[in-house]
Amino acid sequence: MTISAPHTADTAADSAPVPGRRLSVAPMMDWTDRHCRVFHRHISQHTWLYTEMVTTGALVYGDVERHLRFNDEEHPVALQLGGSDPADLATSARLGEKWGYDEINLNCGCPSERVQKGAFGACLMAEPQLVADCVKAMRDAVDIDVTVKHRIGIDKTESYDFVRDFVGTVAEAGCTTFIVHARNAILKGLSPKENREIPPLKYDFAYRLKRDFPQFEIIINGGIKTEAEIDEHLRHVDGVMLGREAYHNPFLMATFDQRYYGATTEPKSRAEVLEAMIPYIQAQLAQYGPLGLKMNSITRHMLGLMQGLPGAKSFRQTLSDSKQLAAGDATLVRQAAARLAYA
Repeated sequence: MTISAPHTADTAADSAPVPGRRLSVAPMMDWTDRHCRVFHRHISQHTWLYTEMVTTGALVYGDVERHLRFNDEEHPVALQLGGSDPADLATSARLGEKWGYDEINLNCGCPSERVQKGAFGACLMAEPQLVADCVKAMRDAVDIDVTVKHRIGIDKTESYDFVRDFVGTVAEAGCTTFIVHARNAILKGLSPKENREIPPLKYDFAYRLKRDFPQFEIIINGGIKTEAEIDEHLRHVDGVMLGREAYHNPFLMATFDQRYYGATTEPKSRAEVLEAMIPYIQAQLAQYGPLGLKMNSITRHMLGLMQGLPGAKSFRQTLSDSKQLAAGDATLVRQAAARLAYA
């Protein structure tokens, strides 16, 4: 188990092919950090994983290692960037490739006011030519895929033509993969949480994009929770990105490798996932120590593993016990699982 450090150009060129983006887990601030991604990787080997959004300022002026380090077993993993300056995005994309990421994704979907003040996120949809310039700058800087995640509209813009023209303009810069959160972004008056729930889902907009741009990879995102829903979407688009459901009910992904990627190996059981996380937690605590890493920063991502099972509440309570977490004993996850039998 190793932490990725910058790769040489030869190493990047010699890397093995990665599976397609048929299934993926959305970038989610404060959630999809490197510990969460390792946990998800133990459930599915092939589902694509995305980082939290990392701003260009954090990379151009901040601690690059803190923001970009990740674990080798996370592959395939994409770096999502937030920014609107083509030069800064090119620099950040180059760093992402150097550190070994498999894809660079540009955030054109976040509606938060803090992001808007930085002139990026969903507000960029109002400036498709700028987005195209950003994409071109990144594509010129790296050899890995550059993709865009966006909404279907902003504020009261309800016309399909708006997102069609946005995709068409950005595609002229060479982008061929579009991840479509099938809701409008309301830039004023709604919180980010409300923006994930209140604007109506219009999956047909994503379907129409695939019909209008059959040569591009169109991935749909927004409110998707079940395999039945995934199967229906895959009749119309190339891939499905899960958000909150993958975090709150992560074992949903246990069947993905066989169902969507043709894997022949049996998925890990919940107990096997927990056992696999014990040496990871131990290694992280040993490397960073109690002052540099709190055990809860890893275990908090695991609370949904027993979702829907009798005793899930007891599992969560044990895994959240502050005294035991402070002791730094990774076998706490085994103790938490044992509580299921007595709930």
